[in-house]
Amino acid sequence: MKKRLFKLMCASLLTVAGLVLGLVSFNSATPAHADEETYTIGTVDSFVPFEIPNNKGTYNGKNPGIEIEMLQQIAKHEHFKYNLRVMTFDAMLQALDANQIQAAFGGMSVTDERKAKIDFTNSYYNSGVVMAVAKNSKITSLSQLRGKTVDLKSGTSGAEYATSIQKKYGFKVKYFKSDNTLFSDVVNGNGAATFNDEPVLRYGIRNGMKLKIVTKAANSTPVAMGVKKGENQELLTKLNDGIAWLKKTGRMQKIINKYTKGSATKTDSASQRTIWALIKNNAGALADGLWMTIELTVVGSICAMIFGLLLGVMGITDGKLWSSISSIIIYIFRGIPMIVLAFFIYIGLPAVIGQKIPLFVAGVLTLMLDEGAYVGAIVKGGFQAVDRGQWEAARSLGLPYYKALVKVVAPQGIKIMVPSLVNQLIITLKDTSILSAIGVMELTQTGTVIISRNLEGFKMWLIIATMYVIIITVLTWLSNYVQRKMR
Repeated sequence: MKKRLFKLMCASLLTVAGLVLGLVSFNSATPAHADEETYTIGTVDSFVPFEIPNNKGTYNGKNPGIEIEMLQQIAKHEHFKYNLRVMTFDAMLQALDANQIQAAFGGMSVTDERKAKIDFTNSYYNSGVVMAVAKNSKITSLSQLRGKTVDLKSGTSGAEYATSIQKKYGFKVKYFKSDNTLFSDVVNGNGAATFNDEPVLRYGIRNGMKLKIVTKAANSTPVAMGVKKGENQELLTKLNDGIAWLKKTGRMQKIINKYTKGSATKTDSASQRTIWALIKNNAGALADGLWMTIELTVVGSICAMIFGLLLGVMGITDGKLWSSISSIIIYIFRGIPMIVLAFFIYIGLPAVIGQKIPLFVAGVLTLMLDEGAYVGAIVKGGFQAVDRGQWEAARSLGLPYYKALVKVVAPQGIKIMVPSLVNQLIITLKDTSILSAIGVMELTQTGTVIISRNLEGFKMWLIIATMYVIIITVLTWLSNYVQRKMR
């Protein structure tokens, strides 16, 4: 019996391993170029006017922002190709340190702290920090911030400057991951003010953001691209050569003027900001984000079900060893917050194993381990809920343990588990949004990128919330149908 159970567990482990390895090989495959090197370069999900996503949530549009346009021209001049990896600013810096990306940029200020870990290119822009408040705010100076809360974007020069004067002016700080969420918080009156790079705030105000700048630029710092210290020096040389070429030919100033003088974009009219217009103009991006959400949910749920079934079977064995191992694994992965697990797998693990983990694979692994632990607890509880007499009757008829489990206990246990398993599937669908923290372009991250361009937070989140409700409603109907059939 134990030998057969061991074989069943090994088969389950091999199935999960096969799925993961298949995903790795599928996602790691990149086209080979005999004449041009291809680099993986990280950037932020939005940082206007440096990075401006189009209505599909990508940077392939006509006006992608100062740094994206720079990179496009540099890559063409220096004869290399690149794959853009879009993520939050903090995640980008961690990915660079973990060698998940070979270079990074995103309005990145050159500071002494960052120089310890990053080799920067030559600077191409000097950005000063200004303070902005809501349009109807009465705050006009730093001295009026005492006792109030200031909103900051973590990791930015604005946050660094604000914390340097925090004690002097006596304000509290609150951190955000994205500009659009931060700006909305100030506009809504939850935050008294924010500090950010002057071009970022001026661009947003020019395009409808209801803020106003009340201080002069301070703490001017150079902006540059960077590679991990001591590594990818060939790419660093190409970037520096490209920057020098852009400056020498006047292309650099032309790009900067395009985005800072107001000619690159126009504020959308009222008719372009209706809910229907937003859906129509962003249909491609929303469809792509929805598909990624569904893909992650399906693949992640399959892996989680296999992993959870293995944990559940281990948890009801007669031997204490397998039961203890199951309990420990469930305890660990249910105790780790999913966002921490995602960062550990995508950014922490590569530094240990010396191998990059593709973004999609990191997302699936996160869902498998996190959701699989909950599935394992559900499976274990479902089997244990079957009356003990069923086990004893099956064994008294001469059925071995594994046959008693498969033929007698499992069919009864599955009926008990189905509502909880479907509920867990719904939770998995919603939990895919957490993966946006490491740069997965699912539905929530797509919404964040779109909002950073049009600043229509309420309407876009209403659209995305409705999409989630529709999908969950379909899953609920499916669950009810399955349960009726099982009865």
